Parts: sequence; structure tokens; C-alpha cells
Amino acid sequence: MQSLDIPLISVPGILPKRIALLKKECAIETVGDLLQYYPFRYVDRTRFYTIKEINEELPYIQLIGKIEQVRLIGQKQKQRLSVLLRDKTGTIELVWFQGIKYIQDRLKPGADFIVFGKPSSFNGAWNMAHPELELYSEEKAARASKLQPVYSGTEAMKRARLDSKAISLLIQQVLRWCEGNIPETLPASIRNMLSLIPLHQAFVDIHNPKSAEELSKAEIRLKFEELFFLQLRLIQSNRINKQAIKGFPFTKIGEAFNSFYANQLPFELTNAQKRVIKEIRSDVAKPSQMNRLLQGDVGSGKTIVAFMSMLMAIDNGFQACLMAPTEILAQQHFAGLQPFAEAIGLKIALLTGSVKKKARKPIHEELLSGELHILVGTHALLEDKVAFHNLGLVVIDEQHRFGVAQRARMWAKNTLPPHVLIMSATPIPRTLAMTLYGDLDISVIDELPPGRKPIQTRHIYDKDRIGMFNFIQQQIELGRQIYIVYPLIEESEQLDYKNLVDGFDHLSAVFPPPKYHLSIVHGRLSAEDKDYEMQRFIKKQTQIMVATTVIEVGVNVPNASVMVIESAERFGLSQLHQLRGRVGRGADQSYCILMTGFKLSKDARTRLETMVETNDGFKIAEVDLRLRGPGDLQGTQQSGTMDLRIADISRDSKLLIYCRELASKVLESDPELNMEEHQPIRLKLHALQQKHLNWGRIS
Repeated sequence: MQSLDIPLISVPGILPKRIALLKKECAIETVGDLLQYYPFRYVDRTRFYTIKEINEELPYIQLIGKIEQVRLIGQKQKQRLSVLLRDKTGTIELVWFQGIKYIQDRLKPGADFIVFGKPSSFNGAWNMAHPELELYSEEKAARASKLQPVYSGTEAMKRARLDSKAISLLIQQVLRWCEGNIPETLPASIRNMLSLIPLHQAFVDIHNPKSAEELSKAEIRLKFEELFFLQLRLIQSNRINKQAIKGFPFTKIGEAFNSFYANQLPFELTNAQKRVIKEIRSDVAKPSQMNRLLQGDVGSGKTIVAFMSMLMAIDNGFQACLMAPTEILAQQHFAGLQPFAEAIGLKIALLTGSVKKKARKPIHEELLSGELHILVGTHALLEDKVAFHNLGLVVIDEQHRFGVAQRARMWAKNTLPPHVLIMSATPIPRTLAMTLYGDLDISVIDELPPGRKPIQTRHIYDKDRIGMFNFIQQQIELGRQIYIVYPLIEESEQLDYKNLVDGFDHLSAVFPPPKYHLSIVHGRLSAEDKDYEMQRFIKKQTQIMVATTVIEVGVNVPNASVMVIESAERFGLSQLHQLRGRVGRGADQSYCILMTGFKLSKDARTRLETMVETNDGFKIAEVDLRLRGPGDLQGTQQSGTMDLRIADISRDSKLLIYCRELASKVLESDPELNMEEHQPIRLKLHALQQKHLNWGRIS
């Protein structure tokens, strides 16, 4: 891939100022970076219209006509340039309010011009403001008659006259310089099998398509290029990690696991849970590090699977830890696991930022001696003082909330890296999981425990609030508890959404003491105050929990049967689904009420309709992926896996799946890519690996 990695400064004729600007604004440094700066849309200039054919529905049109009249109208400060253009069918007024002197110098009355712009009508006459203008020639008409690429740019680029047209000219210059010197990255066998055009031709046609058919072929080739090599890199990384990163083999299933399974397991495992435990058992029995993602919907029983995996470590003389991103979530995990651990004689402790220094000392000592079997905590587990006797398994919940460098520090806690089990409380669509976690093995718990009643979800408007209060009162009289969640703590001048402070005051009036009692939890409370309020709710001392999204994950109160979400249009689908998952944890019928105003965007209405229609987290995640795109779903912490420039893992999901299957077949037949026909793949893959750090072992 030599020519694509050449710095732009090596291309003759490109000004250093422009190169510096492209680097600063768009991270474009090489020839390849610029050629992969793809248009975000195309303007159809394949047709010339006559003035008679203009109608209001045409967004942009292209005309050929003769300039008949040029006039300056108005005073100097408010002048406009008016030009009358005529063709054989009629006339149209061209108008400029800025850059008048520049346009005037280019005008030649009586000459034919090519004009491109957006038409509008005023007083029954057609006009066009600030159109593109070019002196007519047959050569220019042929060049103009195509799909015109449109490139995004920043304000700084526009000020420096590096607009879409300038970027297009720059790319054409680079393509001419590269002609015949862009190495092919795919063997002929793959190109022929899929009818893919050569890579150089794809770059030419994506930036300068002469027809929709040419553009389509270029898009398919370049999308395949991205997705195939992404999956190839991820699969190869997984294989290399399994071979290179040694781990501790857990050779036996012993007393802790068997005792818990036979005597303490509070319910029958689902078939999905049993399948996942077998997959984990198979991994940890090998002398290489396990890197497995455990996916499951809200309430599917991921935590019990994680606990049984910890017991495998303990039975083999190792310790285990569970790291969560927030204190509330860590406390909930600890509260859930402590009875299980103590029932089979295991010692478990909680370590978070709010644990006092005096209480930390015995935890550190027991951890180092091996007396402590399981440690649950937050980022506090990463501290150097936290030293294990023999750490064998790390469970990470909501791992995308931890930075890569933070997670890497866990690997120094033993001589060999511990096995890793990542839990995701947010269901991830298959295509996104294959992209974000393609270098991990993935287990999915796709079955809910039997007996769970589906949560009934309703979308109602603010005008129905009295009816909602009556429903809450009925539920409280049945002995149930209620969550009411707000998007804001206090009133905002910028955002017209319900807020917690006003809501709490209003609810206190509607549900007054001594008959009713309310808890309040939000991000500004201290850890002690949050815990105090949570405990009041858990102990049924309060019937209503008024909160922000701090209760999004980790809160488990089986008696809570109603979740009311105020200004529900303010929340994303993932948040709505997680909030809804706080109820439906007991045997009673549970409800989720989505409250909104009448004014809703199209996307907001889609989110609400999706929530009402389904409880399936994976279906919800698919809709979320379509609405928000992959980048927003998981942030930017996934180290190089989301830098797709033309492919879209939602729209191109079938191609992504095909690319992964093909990449797997290639590596199965030729793991080292030593075959002659695979040399182009090997060279491209090597170039990619130089750019991307391999974070597979610390994902």
C-alpha cells in the first residue's frame, strides 16, 4: 500500500497551507486519507433543463442560456446584481447579493453560460439566487453533465476557500498523480467471484461518477474493502491472542461450584444460561486467556452466570473480581452476590471510592493473603494498593464505560493475565457486536427466566397526568412501589423538559404524608445520601422513588412494579429500555408509562412506538442502531474499530456478515496468509496493523 501511505506533501502542486489545514480540520495527512474522504452526497447534474420545465418540486437544476441583461439594483450598502438569462423557452432572473464584483468580472453579455442552482418563484417569475456560473463550451458541458460530489467541510476550511468544489479539484489532482500506482488489495479470485471493480477505478468513480451505475459499483467495492479488512483484522487478532496470551487453566469443577449448583441456586437455570456456562467452562479450561463478551437482555440472568464463572476460578485456587462503573451498580452487585458467597463459605468484600481508609486495610490484607475470595468494586480496584494473592478471573460490567488504559491495569494484577468476562447490560445488535467486539468470543443469553410477565408499556400525554396519578395510587394500595424518573434535576431555560425538583414538590402535594412517603435520588447527592434514600425504598419505607437516570442500571427492587418516565422523548432507546428494566423483577404485573408533550420529532415518535411494541432488547437495539448510528451507541473507546468511512453497519449489515464469513474462510485455509494469491491481503493487513494498536488483550 505504498502510494496510499505517501504524505500529501509529496504530491506536486498542493500548497503546504492547505495540507496543514486538512490535517488540523480533518486528520487528513496521506494520499489514502484524502482519497478516502468520500462525498456525503451527490448532486445530479446529468441533465440540462429548459426554463419552461422548471417547477417548484425541483431542488437544483442546470440550464444553458444566453445573458441578455446585467443590472445593479439598490444603494451601495444594499446592492444586488440582477442578470437576465434566456433560452429558447423563456427567461429567468439570476441574483447575487454578495461577491458582486467577482461575478461581474466573469459576465459576458450575449454569451452562453452553464448555470446551476436552486430555482424559486416571486410574483409569478422564476429566479435563482447565487447560482454557479460557467462560460459555455461543449467540453465544459460534457464535464458538467455528471453526478457532482459534495464534500463536508468546516468553517475554517470554507474561510480558506477550501470548499466542496476545491476539495473535489484537489482529489482529482491526487488521482491523476496516483494513476496506475494504487496497488490492488484483493486477489483476482475474490474480485471475480463478487464482480468487484479494481480499487483504483473505485476511487475514480466514487469521486467522479459518470452515472448512478458507476457510483453503485464503486460504493460496493469500497464498502467491501472496509468491512472485509476490518473483520479480517479482528478475527486474526482473536486467533493471535488465543495463541500468544497465556492464561491459567481451570482444570476442575470443584466444591464451591457443585455446592452452589446443588444446594443454593435459587431457580432453575434457563437453557441459554446453561449453554453460556458451558462455553465459559470450555474457555477457562484452556491454557490461554479467555476474552468473552456476555450479552443478555435486562433480567436474563447474566450476574448468576458471572458468579458461577467466579466459582470455577475459586475451585482452582484463584480469586475473582467484579468491576462496575458506578458505586450504585457495584453496591447492587455486592448485595446480590454476598448471600450466595456466604452460603457456601466464601468471603466477599466491596471496595469503592467511598469505603473509608480504616475499612480498606483489612480488605487489602485479606486480598493479598488469599483469604478474600471475591472482590466487587468500582475504579478503586485499579489502584496499585489493591494487590491480589492469585487473581484468575475479572468480570467487567458495562465495560465501554472504562477507558482502555484503565482496563489494562487489571492485567498487572497477576503474573499471567486473568481470564476476562465482559457483561453488557445493553443488548447490542449482532452487526455492531461483530464490529465492536469482533476480536472477542461472544455468548448471548437469549432467553428470559420462566414465569416473568411481560412489562406493559403505555405512551400517554401530559394532559392524562391525573389518570396516571390515580393509577399510581391504585398500585400503592396494592402494596406496590413506583419509580418516577426525570431527565433534569432542575429547570432549564434552554430545555423545555420536566425537572426533578419541581416534580418532587408537585408529587409531595399529590401524595402527602403521613399516608405516602417519597425518596429522592440524583447525581448531586453524596454516596451516603444516595444509599440512605435507596435503602428507605428497598425497605418499603417509601412508596415512590423520584430519580434521575442514576437508577438506570443496577437497582433491583422486586416490589417496584411501575416505572413512570417524564419527558420520555428526551431519552434514547437504550436508556428507556434500561429504565423499564428496573421493574418487572417480581411476580406481579409491571407497567412502564412514557409521559410526553404533544410536540414530538419523527425520531422521538419512533422510539416511543418501539418501546410500546416490544420488550425485546435486541430488537430495540436494532432500531436504536438505525436511528443513531454505531458511533453514538458505544462512544469512542473501542480503539479503531468504528472508523468506517463509507460502510454503515446498519444499512450494510448483510455485507458485513458476508465479509466476516469470507474473512473466516480465508484465515482457515491460510492462517498466515502465505499463499501467493493472498499476498495483496497480507500487505494491506500489515499496513492496517501499523496504524491500529492491538487492544484485543485488554478489551
